[in-house]
Amino acid sequence: MAPAQSGPLRIEVTEGVIAPVPYAIPDFVAENAPADQYAAGIARVVASNLSGTGLLREIGREAHVGRITSFDSPVQFSDWRAINAQALITGAARLDGEQLRVKFRLFDVVSGQQMGDGLQLDGTTGNWRRMAHRVSDAIYTRLTGEGGYFDSRVVFVAESGPRENRRKQLAIMDQDGENVQYLTDGAALVLAPRFSPRGERLLYTSYESGQPRVILMDLASRSRQMLADQPGTMTFAPRFSPDGQSVIFSLSVGGTTDLYALNLNSGQRVQLTNTSAIDTAPSFAPDGGRIVFESDRSGTSQLYVMPVGGGEAQRISYGEGRYSTPVWSPRGDLIAFTKSHDGRFHIGVMRTDGSNERLLTASYLDEGPTWAPNGRVIMFMREAAGGDPQIFSVDISGRNLRRIPTPGPASDPAWSPLLP
Repeated sequence: MAPAQSGPLRIEVTEGVIAPVPYAIPDFVAENAPADQYAAGIARVVASNLSGTGLLREIGREAHVGRITSFDSPVQFSDWRAINAQALITGAARLDGEQLRVKFRLFDVVSGQQMGDGLQLDGTTGNWRRMAHRVSDAIYTRLTGEGGYFDSRVVFVAESGPRENRRKQLAIMDQDGENVQYLTDGAALVLAPRFSPRGERLLYTSYESGQPRVILMDLASRSRQMLADQPGTMTFAPRFSPDGQSVIFSLSVGGTTDLYALNLNSGQRVQLTNTSAIDTAPSFAPDGGRIVFESDRSGTSQLYVMPVGGGEAQRISYGEGRYSTPVWSPRGDLIAFTKSHDGRFHIGVMRTDGSNERLLTASYLDEGPTWAPNGRVIMFMREAAGGDPQIFSVDISGRNLRRIPTPGPASDPAWSPLLP
């Protein structure tokens, strides 16, 4: 529901939010002629980000009564109340050579007050979209009280070619699907990329040696290192620890698949599980104290939680169907998962003890959830019967299901932390 008219503007991001809050964002003012294209572009990216949350609704510029011609001119709030805007975003851009300066203000139209101080960002023209994402994060935080998630990236598997001979490459993009770059050449099958806690490195599974192996990639240099390479073994489903100092993964030896941790500094490897079952898809709690993983030790694929150093594992999934690909929320309060039951696949969330299970999606094939940096939104892969895989996102309330644009078929998304 919309915020009360008598109090300050604040969006309550709960399951009770139904009607998006209307806001207006005129094109930012160009303070000199060279900044004109950036002023308009930044405003459009900010609007796309905010409206894409499902919590806000932009009032189109064709409906605007008021005009913002100077960043420092007083706002005529009656003009914006006339079109039922509850929030107003104004901004300006100035370009000097390659240096771009962007500033913005956020207003509560109902009370006629500015919300917080204005913000100024300085950068280069090549980073103008990132500056727009940072403005979006600041506005989102002021309106919701939650951390933003727009200044982040997503790594995924980009697919091309005929279905029977798919070429799969690692690719990275902004969270809104822009600025796609390819990280591998597609010569070898790649799966399950994962970001490091600071976002500067990737883990993924590669079949370049003929068997699945865990690869560590430095994003800046594109240098690569194979981890835990042993003849007769298969390593897969890797994920970083919260401090980035170790990696947890599945290792298959002689018909059994267990979880192992590898210290990236010392090279020491520790076995964490030792059963006849298949233990895989581990994910750390944000505090590093526990691990959630997938195992068929009960006869079907279910979710278990255990201490980070190993020890007794507690089953937490008890609903009908099979559970897989668990991922701990950055907030620490929820675990997202894939569930298959009665011929349908779902992305769901539950509390860390398995209580309060909620299914957010349902389709022919939904799998592989990954969390936004603020723990509010989940991306995942969806595939229709006979169709190509695509990346979707959904709010943890189960609302605002959206397709994320990619150049072609795409799978295995993984969301980065906020960029430094």
